Amino acid sequence: MNVNQQVSQFTAWYGSGTDGSCPTEAQWAQILGRPADKPVTLINFFKLRDKAEYSEGSGDASGQDAFASYAAVSIPAMKHAGGRFLHVGPFQGMFLGENEDWDVVAIGAYPNLDALKTLYSDESYRNAFHHRTAACERQKVLVSGD
Repeated sequence: MNVNQQVSQFTAWYGSGTDGSCPTEAQWAQILGRPADKPVTLINFFKLRDKAEYSEGSGDASGQDAFASYAAVSIPAMKHAGGRFLHVGPFQGMFLGENEDWDVVAIGAYPNLDALKTLYSDESYRNAFHHRTAACERQKVLVSGD
């Protein structure tokens, strides 16, 4: 499958990204166009909602509860794909630069692009991703690597 086909597949699974809940087509193309054999590190910043917002109605789940439901699936799926977390913890403020307000910071490392694609292709991960969307008021993910 070429990069354009992969972008189309991931966009079909996760959405357009125009609401900030997942990568846009251009962001998918950028990461999927990386050299396949190079490591990929994703630095995630999450701001959680007080109350989760599910498209089908959330009942009384908090953003924290929804995020925990996402993590319960995403952590094992990431490990199975060959990735690992270098750090997961609460955001504690800025040391340098403009002030930002986040709740959670997670740094995930993947040995190569295939590991990242394996995670995002995993059916259990895709099925749990709506918990992440429901949990997050906003999020930012930075890409780093060799």
